[in-house]
Amino acid sequence: MFKVTVSGARSRRATRTLRLLPLLVSLSVCVCVCRASSPREEEDSAMENIVTEKQAEESHRQDSADLLIFIMLLTLTILTIWLFKHRRFRFLHETGLAMIYGVLVGVVLRYGIHVPRDISNVTLSCPVNASPATLLVNVSGKFYEYTLKGEIGANEVNDVQDNEMLRKVTFDPEVFFNILLPPIIFHAGYSLKRRHFFRNMGSILAYAFMGTVISCFIIGSLMYGCVMLMKQVGQLGGDFFFTDCLFFGAIVSATDPVTVLAIFNELQVDVDLYALLFGESVLNDAVAVVLSSSIVAYQPEGDNSHTFEVMAMLKSFGVFLGVFSGSFALGVATGVFTALISFCFFTKLRDFQLLETALFFLMSWSTFLLAEACGFTGVVAVLFCGITQAHYTFNNLSPESQDRTKQLFELLNFLAENFIFSYMGLTLFTFQNHIFNPMFIVGAFLAVFLGRAANIYPLSFLLNLGRRNKIRSNFQHMMMFAGLRGAMTFALSIRDTATYARQMMFTTTLLVVFFTVWICGGGTTQMLSCQRIRYASPAPPRSRELVKQGKQRRSTKHESAWLFRIWYNFDHNYLKPILTHSGPPLTATLPPCCGPLARFLTSPQAYEVRHGLIPDTDASGAHTSGGPAFAGATSDDLDRELTYGDHELVMRGTRLVLPMDDSEPPFTDPHHRLRM
Repeated sequence: MFKVTVSGARSRRATRTLRLLPLLVSLSVCVCVCRASSPREEEDSAMENIVTEKQAEESHRQDSADLLIFIMLLTLTILTIWLFKHRRFRFLHETGLAMIYGVLVGVVLRYGIHVPRDISNVTLSCPVNASPATLLVNVSGKFYEYTLKGEIGANEVNDVQDNEMLRKVTFDPEVFFNILLPPIIFHAGYSLKRRHFFRNMGSILAYAFMGTVISCFIIGSLMYGCVMLMKQVGQLGGDFFFTDCLFFGAIVSATDPVTVLAIFNELQVDVDLYALLFGESVLNDAVAVVLSSSIVAYQPEGDNSHTFEVMAMLKSFGVFLGVFSGSFALGVATGVFTALISFCFFTKLRDFQLLETALFFLMSWSTFLLAEACGFTGVVAVLFCGITQAHYTFNNLSPESQDRTKQLFELLNFLAENFIFSYMGLTLFTFQNHIFNPMFIVGAFLAVFLGRAANIYPLSFLLNLGRRNKIRSNFQHMMMFAGLRGAMTFALSIRDTATYARQMMFTTTLLVVFFTVWICGGGTTQMLSCQRIRYASPAPPRSRELVKQGKQRRSTKHESAWLFRIWYNFDHNYLKPILTHSGPPLTATLPPCCGPLARFLTSPQAYEVRHGLIPDTDASGAHTSGGPAFAGATSDDLDRELTYGDHELVMRGTRLVLPMDDSEPPFTDPHHRLRM
């Protein structure tokens, strides 16, 4: 390894570790000339090539070993999950378990493994006034390119090999946003249970939008006061501005109660409480992403970019509205586009289910990348794309592809989520730039608690003024307790750790996630008992489900949001017949004067659905109504579609929860699935 000491007028002296790459690029780079002479240059060149090949081979083996570590972590997590399910152990969820295994492996890598120092390392000094991302070095007439990996302290110069090993198990943050997050967010939208979601749509939107903004500003304001106090007592070692505090408030306002929801699902806790928590967590992730990006976009005029300015604040607010609405529109548009493509071409691909599934998968993933490439937020786009595709595109797939897509995204969601939580535990010890500040950490925990309280209790009071089905006080306490932080919070915090403030925020965010997953997630069952929230025994027989079905059918049509009922009539009569092969034919819904156009737009499959030859479902398994009598959708149609859909979903798909009684067949929901 070759090290160059770089010093500048504005930056303190530090050692930069640079990786040797035998590539010459025509970029704007800083050229540092380090002359070396040898009497046997040709022999040295041959020996250098041999050493380089050996280093490349060794690096390949090391990379394979690093990936094997994560595979073994996931394998061990899955086996332990099975043991916990079999033994009815609910005090620790699989995500918390994955974090524990990650912490243990991180401790071993940090303190148990040491790489021998390379005696061929050479340290040379070269005065440079900046820290170039790429450095071109001339060694005896040969040019080599080095790339900047990051800053290391002067006391760590002799431990460069150990630092290199730890860096290899540290992934590029873009891996989380472009590879791991899309399947998690898409699965949330693709498997959304519409019946209870739309019954509580107004409350969910209030918690997700107003609640997240309130929580962000409460946490940001409290943390700014904490930072000012730290500055007064001399505990602040770098710049920390109010915008940094607001950014921290935005990223820790993203909730991910995966542990609580899994236990709710297994214990059959009240479906409205489940829907409120799940709906809030799905939407507020999207809001937190856009809110954090709008805070970063805050740029007042003048030299000081951290002063308060009304125009800059309004501009950031406009960025928030523009990015969110643009991402929403792009997600819905791509969902509708895939529905049209599937309407025209998937019928011809129904005999090739593998190609059909692969095309659907690629078109879904491309939505996230398209939004990011256009300057929008891929999280929002892929979420609403998943919801749109579940409602329209799913109907155009063959039955085999319908099952394949649901199981594929469920599997990807499970693996990606557990990988992220394992990596969280690992980075607690492998991340090189942790800043543990006890005062900031204590202030963050207090601010997160108060921000969650300011979100839940005032909004619940206001919502209860207009709700027929009130949000009871014990439900509010449970929602307050269940505000866990997870994958989205971690991904937002690790995306930028270049400054002192961001490094401190990342370290504190890790501790907040650990505490909420282990303590709050592990105490869910006890909290339910303390709040006297009733729940049924796990794995009920099917007969009990069918008995409950009648009551819920009667309540759905009276409690669904009126705006959704208007939308449903329009969608059922016009959009679904155009975009899918389901729903009533347009010849039965359009006026007689539009007969030729209706016959042209109506597919032959729609007439088969109308006469009951093909079942009409969507991604949640919902049966939609058709037939001669359905020239207009009624409230009974809405009731049937929303009620039967969630029930049929329980009967299909994969199972992650084992039966509690070995004599009873498996009848449990997958991860993140809503029970009737």
